[in-house]
Amino acid sequence: MSLLEILQAGPGATVQDGGRPGYMALGLSRGGAADRLALAEGAALLRQPVRTALELAGYGGRFRADVPCRIALTGAPMRATLDGAPLAWNASHALPAGADLEIGGALHGVYGYLTLGGGFDLPEELEARSAHLNAGLGRLLEAGDRLPLAPDTGHETGLTLDPMDRFGGGVLRVLPSLQTGMFPEDMRARFVAERFARDSRGNRMGIRLLPEGEGYGLTEGQSIVSEVITPGDIQIPGDGAPYVLLYECQTTGGYPRIGTVIPADLPRVAQAAPGAELRFRFVTRDEALEAEGAFRRGLENIAVRPLVRDPADMPDLLSYELIGGVTAGEELS
Repeated sequence: MSLLEILQAGPGATVQDGGRPGYMALGLSRGGAADRLALAEGAALLRQPVRTALELAGYGGRFRADVPCRIALTGAPMRATLDGAPLAWNASHALPAGADLEIGGALHGVYGYLTLGGGFDLPEELEARSAHLNAGLGRLLEAGDRLPLAPDTGHETGLTLDPMDRFGGGVLRVLPSLQTGMFPEDMRARFVAERFARDSRGNRMGIRLLPEGEGYGLTEGQSIVSEVITPGDIQIPGDGAPYVLLYECQTTGGYPRIGTVIPADLPRVAQAAPGAELRFRFVTRDEALEAEGAFRRGLENIAVRPLVRDPADMPDLLSYELIGGVTAGEELS
């Protein structure tokens, strides 16, 4: 059996896929990759369907495979090297057997992704292989773990793409929620005019936002009857700081919601690092559906192109064909 060995793992490394839709009635949120776009980008770079990937929260680790593999690096840009030589991010590469792949800290954003050709051959739990830490499914990865690899029928590497800009905050499109109308009009106006900073507190369940001025809340009904909640909901707890829920959130809650971030903008929420500036803009249902349709079409049609490597980053340059099949190490006669 082919294996990927984890020599060192960052504190938030997990195996992720598309999650487990359809279990909310049983109290289990979908979970899956925090940045679904990065998961799809990794699959596109390897020209394979979306399967599993390593989700690396803030920091990567060191990895080694016992067979030659194909890899793709997507999501939050991180410094990556192969046996000490730099690797381009948002690109696919060949990983030789026994080579040392090292992935450092995030330069921008939060979640980076390491996708392997064929994915991981792990048993399914409730129709998925992803870790859902809040539900006790799977676990954080650690040094010494050896993950079995599924067969890879592809061969192509050396592809790159231009990722959607989502690693530095920005504007989030929001739909009204069940309690939006309960918030005073002047408070709703302030909500869309204000800039929020992503707090250091946050995880795969959601992120906390710090307002510029005073907090938000209702003079009456701050605690409501517990009801169904979904990823993207913006809850206002007692301290008045908005909390945007992500894919590993709980399925019911009793805090009022001032709105709901549309699914197409959740990658921007997940990839907002502490201190990143976020703003909100209410949209209509038709605008949200149009944005979601465009987002889904984009996931299915991610454009990739050949990666042009910098010769300074190619320690094995003499082995490359330069002119008409002649290598640089051969004399031209």
